[in-house]
Amino acid sequence: MSLNKVCSKCLGLKTIRDVKVLNGFFNRRNHFVYSPDNNSPVKGETTKMNMFQSINNALDIALKSDDSTLVFGEDIGFGGVFRCTVGLRDKYGKERVFNTPLCEQGIAGFAIGAAVMGSTAIAEIQFADYIFPAFDQIVNEAAKYRYRSGGMFDCGKLTIRAPCGAVGHGALYHSQSPEAYFAHTPGLKVVIPRGPIKAKGLLLSCARDPDPCLVLEPKILYRAAVEEVPVEDYELPIGKADVVLEGNDITLVGWGTQVHVLLEVAQMVREKFQVSCEVIDLVSILPWDMDTVVKSVKKTKRCLISHEAPLTGGFGAEIAATIQEECFLHLEAPIQRVTGFDTPFPHVFEPFYLPDKWRCFAAAEKLINY
Repeated sequence: MSLNKVCSKCLGLKTIRDVKVLNGFFNRRNHFVYSPDNNSPVKGETTKMNMFQSINNALDIALKSDDSTLVFGEDIGFGGVFRCTVGLRDKYGKERVFNTPLCEQGIAGFAIGAAVMGSTAIAEIQFADYIFPAFDQIVNEAAKYRYRSGGMFDCGKLTIRAPCGAVGHGALYHSQSPEAYFAHTPGLKVVIPRGPIKAKGLLLSCARDPDPCLVLEPKILYRAAVEEVPVEDYELPIGKADVVLEGNDITLVGWGTQVHVLLEVAQMVREKFQVSCEVIDLVSILPWDMDTVVKSVKKTKRCLISHEAPLTGGFGAEIAATIQEECFLHLEAPIQRVTGFDTPFPHVFEPFYLPDKWRCFAAAEKLINY
């Protein structure tokens, strides 16, 4: 679809021709202050990139290093609505970087078939909210392909990217966080980057992983997150959490955008109560790093988990249940969960829905005073 044609799924806009309107999508006041990573995972040259640029760089490397790589999705030929694929079709040709029809089930089905036949398939679902028509293909076909064939066939060269999470005024169809749905699916891997360095390394790891992978990219970070990203090819481990701030008194667990919220909360708690918080970025939802979380909670004896998805059935419940099983005799306060509410994602009430620093700070205060 060209920039001049109607896009039925683009942020509620009638067209995506007006760049000023599109940029306005990102320029709303954020509910967090971004904390960049200062430690490069590899030695060598770095360059300043925001998150959509680092994703573009990862896709460029994947296409250049593997001739079987295909990149496709709705509108990605001209760069996609978030510009993550800009320039790639011109560089690698429309046979390897191409638009698809507006049919998520078809995108996923084609991606599975391409991966089964040996291609490295990197598919984009334009918004994670629209991944649900492809849910059957992903959880019943991609995730089970190796198992159902007794290891004779697989679609492990499949990666699906999808922008997720709150963005300022996305409302109910452009703001959801569906990670918990897929965390219930053996055979998949699910990762959520917190910034440009993680986004590039995780995407390259997923593209080369032997299992089908889902990369959920917090769309508000595409432009808000800027870091010095290594220029060279590198991969980051799937299934390993990061302790982004060490502390002794409370463990704060989040992923994606919430990591930056929790870093603010840790600073507020230190200033107000002289209490030290340990902040963990889970990074990988499936598999998730139970050992790192359990080790931290046994040390701090208190835990707060936050995520943008609704409370009931959110992935925080799985973490809380595991902590209860593994750390029960170490806990000095009930585990706190700060999440979205059990309602559709609202429009004008988004600031009240999100687990911002004030809601998380109040939960941390409960842990301290219990």
